[in-house]
Amino acid sequence: MNFVIIDLSLLALFALFATFFLYTRRKNLKKEGALLLYKTQWGVKLIDYIGTKYKGTLKFLSYVSITLGYFLMAGILFLIGQSVYLYLTTNIASVIKAPPIAPLIPYFPKLFGLQSFFPNFYFAYFIIAIVIVATVHEISHGIFAKRYGIRIKSTGFAFLKYFPAFFGAFVEQDDNQMEKSKKFEQMSVLSAGVFANVLIAILFYFILFGFFSVTFIPMGVQFNDYAYSAVEVDKILSVNGVAVSSYEDILNLANETELSRIMVGEKGYIGTEKMISSQKGNEGIIFLYENAPAINAQIGNVINEIGGVKIKEIGDLQNELMSYSLGDTVEIRTIEEGKFVDYEIVLKENPEEKNSPWLGIGFYGSSQSKISQIVSSVFPQYKKPSVYYQPRNDLSIFVKDLLWWVFIINLLVALFNMLPLGILDGGRFFEITVLSLTGSKKFAKRFFNGISILILLLFLILVAKWLFSFI
Repeated sequence: MNFVIIDLSLLALFALFATFFLYTRRKNLKKEGALLLYKTQWGVKLIDYIGTKYKGTLKFLSYVSITLGYFLMAGILFLIGQSVYLYLTTNIASVIKAPPIAPLIPYFPKLFGLQSFFPNFYFAYFIIAIVIVATVHEISHGIFAKRYGIRIKSTGFAFLKYFPAFFGAFVEQDDNQMEKSKKFEQMSVLSAGVFANVLIAILFYFILFGFFSVTFIPMGVQFNDYAYSAVEVDKILSVNGVAVSSYEDILNLANETELSRIMVGEKGYIGTEKMISSQKGNEGIIFLYENAPAINAQIGNVINEIGGVKIKEIGDLQNELMSYSLGDTVEIRTIEEGKFVDYEIVLKENPEEKNSPWLGIGFYGSSQSKISQIVSSVFPQYKKPSVYYQPRNDLSIFVKDLLWWVFIINLLVALFNMLPLGILDGGRFFEITVLSLTGSKKFAKRFFNGISILILLLFLILVAKWLFSFI
């Protein structure tokens, strides 16, 4: 049975279970806006024990937590500013059709066309990740609150009133005691949740790294394009043997499904109809593929062997190719749709390196979209670049993606929660910071409100730019 069907069935069952659970305990529920709060004493003893026994350690960690809070706040503000800049100065909004602020709900990569950026996000992942993220976040708040003598009234879970499958956790503290605490103590409690999320993100990253290393096998080098060069349109003489005099001629003569042979002076290039049409509007310059062995043979983009020698990374590929001479015929094994496919390729001379055997494949970082580059720079990699890894089984993929999501969601929650907005930990954290610097509650409140309004305006700008991209 398709796992998606199983996963959606799990979603329905969980929603029914949550509804039944809340109905049978309706007397213990508290309504708060769109949420239903189920209060318990679960975890209070653990919070009291750790917060009381390890006061010295927690005092030291308070400095770490507060410092980390400032870094996270600076980081999320930078990312928002960078996003606004990109949306206003580039065409990202028209290329990436997903909204700039996508909700973290099951299947959002498929719903918003983000499969190239994120792995599958099943409901099972959502449940496990949210339980881990919310539990460690709230318990950490409680532990640091107890360290500074702030009473914990209860713990519990918050369910979305109209769809209880979406839920979170909370720790209810004595707000009066919290407000009477010193500024340092309040900031320590406020930053404790994101501090715990960062620690869990680091932990799961190393678990992910170890799991991937054991269950995924490097099976070859994966290239992302063929070698290409820029040529002047007015120097193109013919396409598939027919003379041309304009870009329209070139486009009309290009084969839709086969490679097109293009002559530029005395040198031959290769193009495709899709490649040529995508460059319409370029100012007299278009990119064409070099007349290289790889594209002529249309080899798959994962090279597993060369001449019977296993290829596991780019260094292996380079060393093995250099052991051949120009004009040699080399046997290349590729992996295509999970199967081995063999080719015999005659090596040519590299146009940029005389007497060097050449296959004509490319590893172009620029093939990533701008947003992909940002994602790659923010989230660390656990794979060697351009290496194709094959999982031992389907379970390996499922567990790997689950670990990745737990890691990412913890990191995202830590960043988002430190935004200086009133409903988030970063709101009060920022206001206390301004108050500590100025000594004026009135100024701190006004300045905080101004920053909150500015952030909301930036979000509106992102959404507006995205909406205008459809016009």
